[in-house]
Amino acid sequence: MPTLRIPAPLRPYAGGQSEFSVQAETVAEALNELVRLYPALKQHLFSEDGELRAFVNLFLNEEDIRHLQGVNTPVSERDRLILIPSIAGG
Repeated sequence: MPTLRIPAPLRPYAGGQSEFSVQAETVAEALNELVRLYPALKQHLFSEDGELRAFVNLFLNEEDIRHLQGVNTPVSERDRLILIPSIAGG
């Protein structure tokens, strides 16, 4: 099962977990499983129209999914998905 890593700012919405395994064949399925288990994460990851928020960066192993097939990117048993929210400053 792929492993999904949760960054520190989002862990309070994920029961304090830093990572867990999900049963999924695509990035979209992994994210759907994540928000099914932790519904409070949905508003932080997805816009009202159900799209992944622009400031949410998601990497499959070390590759940004935007450079692959987006949320339709296939995942395998040994893959690692890493959520990285953008941090703005000024």
